[in-house]
Amino acid sequence: MWQCPKCGREFKNTSQDHYCGEPPKTIDAYIAAQPEGVQPYLNQVRATIRAVLPDAQERISWSMPTYWSKHNIIHFAAFKKHIGLYPGEKAVEYFTDRLTEYKTSKGAIQLPYSKPLPLELIAEIAKWCYETGKHH
Repeated sequence: MWQCPKCGREFKNTSQDHYCGEPPKTIDAYIAAQPEGVQPYLNQVRATIRAVLPDAQERISWSMPTYWSKHNIIHFAAFKKHIGLYPGEKAVEYFTDRLTEYKTSKGAIQLPYSKPLPLELIAEIAKWCYETGKHH
């Protein structure tokens, strides 16, 4: 077990990514708590998802910005070198041919700050998750 030196939480993996402290209450608070250089990326992702999911509720779930309508639709989060997009395992499988230039894992897509954000693709993924309900 590894213990975070800042917050004291224990994890199986050494240097596990996590949010130390109290989770933010709103997406605005989440974005404001991130480094200044990361905030524009988060705002772009947020605006893109809001545009295609205007009826979804914005909330914080798992300490991440989340879009919800009867269930969690999609999440995103800031990391040191990338934005993590969490549409779920089925979405990553469905869009796999269009995600070849990104690192993916079960249910997650890493969008590095070193590349332009694929906003059109993010919009399509969010809409697909909402329409199909295949978010996990």
